[in-house]
Amino acid sequence: MAKEKTIYLCSECGYESPKWVGKCVACGQWNTFKEMTIRSHSSSRKANAALPGHNGSNAACPVLLSEVEARQEARYDLHDAELNRVLGGGLVPGSLLLLGGEPGIGKSTLLLQTLLHLSERRVLYVSGEESEQQIKLRADRLAAGQGITLREGEGPYLLCETRLEEVFTHAKNIKPDLLVIDSVQTMSLEQIESSPGTISQVRECAAALLKYAKENSVPVILIGHITKEGNLAGPKVLEHIVDAVLQFEGDRHYFYRILRCIKNRFGSTSELGIYEMRNEGLRPVDNPSELLLTQNDEALSGVAIAAALEGIRPFLIETQALVSTAAYGTPQRSATGFDLRRLNMLLAVLEKRVGFKLAQKDVFLNIAGGIRVTDPAIDLSVIAAVLSSNVDTPIDRDVCVTGEVGLSGEIRPVTRITQRIAEAQKLGFRRMILPKACMKGLTTENFSIELVPVARVEHALRELFG
Repeated sequence: MAKEKTIYLCSECGYESPKWVGKCVACGQWNTFKEMTIRSHSSSRKANAALPGHNGSNAACPVLLSEVEARQEARYDLHDAELNRVLGGGLVPGSLLLLGGEPGIGKSTLLLQTLLHLSERRVLYVSGEESEQQIKLRADRLAAGQGITLREGEGPYLLCETRLEEVFTHAKNIKPDLLVIDSVQTMSLEQIESSPGTISQVRECAAALLKYAKENSVPVILIGHITKEGNLAGPKVLEHIVDAVLQFEGDRHYFYRILRCIKNRFGSTSELGIYEMRNEGLRPVDNPSELLLTQNDEALSGVAIAAALEGIRPFLIETQALVSTAAYGTPQRSATGFDLRRLNMLLAVLEKRVGFKLAQKDVFLNIAGGIRVTDPAIDLSVIAAVLSSNVDTPIDRDVCVTGEVGLSGEIRPVTRITQRIAEAQKLGFRRMILPKACMKGLTTENFSIELVPVARVEHALRELFG
């Protein structure tokens, strides 16, 4: 009979321990060890033979770096401008991609509508959560909404299977150009004596899929689950194994979805893709500035327009603030889409350097559109919106601001100022307040927008409110 043993695995880093311990000695996390039952190595040889590339011996040998031939392989065009930009220009052959997001956010919809456009590629779509009929109903809805006609003999191959050995067997026969696993938490290997979704199963399945992708030069896309804390489910080693990690964000009550790149070995990690959820699927948003700005001619207090940047993509976004007298004694500080600690810092700068007393007032901040902005150039617009609401004086709708605020009240320079100015001019803004340091070497001949350089916060507020 096959011998079995019990070990304990850390859910954060995958560290193995023969007994349960409260604190992981590898990553330092508390109460992360889970009990697992595994077979001995001798009992899993037969199961290992079904995995890709298993031949019982190590065929790799060391080579000199100077002898390695560097080849620039063409990326797969996914026929989606937003997805291609986030990936750095397309899908790299032999790469392993992980796509995570909240339940019902649209992960499967995004991948399925992308696969429907890849008629020139042979695709194997493996689903462990839905039946073939469910996938067919969604595919028909997406195809009808986007004007795609699936002819006989076209479209991706569908496989509803949870055993990874069977998936590799079918992949060997079909020889796909792209393999999609929906989701990695539903896959299992027979050699691992645990249920699908456990730490050991997710780790070993990801390792087997990585080996298949590298040996066959076939890109593999994995869909991952999200825990209630907002992290990717499974061991942390899952994010280390894959080549790229994409996060699909957004509130289900909003129409917009944000695709962020957390890790990318083949491109930038600061790119951003914006989609609009519709009945016929996800529509890429080419110009997010027009959607993130409120189309309202009436000037309202507490609203400032910021020229932000995500990756190399500029866009104009609306910063909303509400300042009111604290009704319960202790003032409240709340921020949606913005770092709360940075908001407290900006309020301290506004009180210390400018002289506005906000200690006994509630301050609420909201970034319109339901997206989260991390660009420090939005600092000046946050201060402008807070002060506008405090004095109940609106800011002109044709004025936008950009600039990072330091602790001494100075306006620090921001990156890619030319792209920010061009975006503001394209949307019809007449004035733009920007850091004075950004004017050095800036050619203003091609811009018709009025540029107002400022060096300190009080100078910017004087330009805004007179």
